[in-house]
Amino acid sequence: MSADTRPAATTDTAATTDAAATVSRLHAAFATGRTKPLAWRKAQLRALRRLLVEQEAAFTAALRADLGKSAAEAYTTEIGFTITEIDHTLRHLDRWVRPRRIPVPLALQPARARTVREPLGTVLIISPWNYPLQLALAPLVGALAAGNCAVVKPSELAPATSAALAHWLPRTLDRQAAAVVEGGVPETTALLEQRFDHVFYTGNGTVGRIVMTAAARHLTPVTLELGGKSPVVVEPGTDLATAARRIAWGKFMNAGQTCVAPDYVLAIGDTATALERQLTAAIREMYGTDPAKSPDYGRIVNERHFERLTALLSDGRIVTGGDHDRADRYLAPTVLADVDPEAPVMREEIFGPVLPIVRVPDLDAAIAFITARDKPLALYAFTSSPATKRRLAAETSSGALAFGVPNAHIAVPGFPFGGVGESGLGGYHGAHSIDTFSHTKSVLDKPLLADPLRLAYPPFTAVKSRLLRRLL
Repeated sequence: MSADTRPAATTDTAATTDAAATVSRLHAAFATGRTKPLAWRKAQLRALRRLLVEQEAAFTAALRADLGKSAAEAYTTEIGFTITEIDHTLRHLDRWVRPRRIPVPLALQPARARTVREPLGTVLIISPWNYPLQLALAPLVGALAAGNCAVVKPSELAPATSAALAHWLPRTLDRQAAAVVEGGVPETTALLEQRFDHVFYTGNGTVGRIVMTAAARHLTPVTLELGGKSPVVVEPGTDLATAARRIAWGKFMNAGQTCVAPDYVLAIGDTATALERQLTAAIREMYGTDPAKSPDYGRIVNERHFERLTALLSDGRIVTGGDHDRADRYLAPTVLADVDPEAPVMREEIFGPVLPIVRVPDLDAAIAFITARDKPLALYAFTSSPATKRRLAAETSSGALAFGVPNAHIAVPGFPFGGVGESGLGGYHGAHSIDTFSHTKSVLDKPLLADPLRLAYPPFTAVKSRLLRRLL
């Protein structure tokens, strides 16, 4: 996932002072125990839900200003998505945080054992610009549900959404336990200099390394939600018309600025030519003959990314699209064919509406292509072969694997969302957010009335030794 919030080598003094004061205030609030009761946690989640419902229009307008998102896309991928996350969490939270009994081995009987979930403390959530509402609030749902205080740092590259979060969250959540810090490099750097109990970062690998280095100074655990080049394998024999519509949907939502979007297609055998036609038809069906006029097609976040993306258009034969308008930050949904695997478009995550098609002779070649590169955040495949599905599951590694549809796995609330290797560290959503933002503490309770442990005390006789061997 590409993000531009990069900490600086030096820190602005005012930013450091503000960050230190904010974090100190939240540490003090956590120490009072105010965030631990389930009633408090649920009240925060319900308040956040009400905010999303009541201020839907305000958040929709902000997302439109930042990224050109339509109202429908803003709701389904950001506002409604987060409401669903809250509802799922409220429905299951009691069960997720309930202490769990653990069997005690015979050698330690009589005793009782259980694990209990306890909040970590004060956490930092650094969110990106591409889904600036969802990727700030979905981690916050988990942090609050687990009983933590939280600082949210929205991306300055989505200024309207950042301003909306900074305005509404302090008016909605417990001010003593939640804070929003706006700004860019100095503010992010200043926050990373503070001691947190967990840092949750969504963005790219370059900044992820900086975040992890900063966290290591305090031995702070991190979750890194990164990205990478998520491939799509298309085999002969699949329904190419349906596959093309689903690939186009997953690729071109949010103008391709989606971390789990299909990054490139590996077309096996003779599928490439037919797929080119079907993708062209699918794009026309969704966005019309002139996507620039479609109310459902977004814009590139800024001029720097626009220039980066348009530079990739020469890396293959343009099948469809390629039109662009710098003043409007518009780049049409574009499909490239005859792409060299070593071309610039194939070296880094595209993170925009450019879809290269690479021809490969067979499944062996596709698997070799995938495994020779960094592990992706997601791997997608369109195939009617159970054997192919088994091979992709067994012979590749990715944050997620989905057959027949891209992107949709993030909407399964029971799935952990996260990457592996270069595509991320850790996961969240639903119960997995509780895992991320909690410590699972082991509690053993052994009565003093009887003391069979005397068998394990020195001095050790031959009889004691034989009995210990039998018990252990």
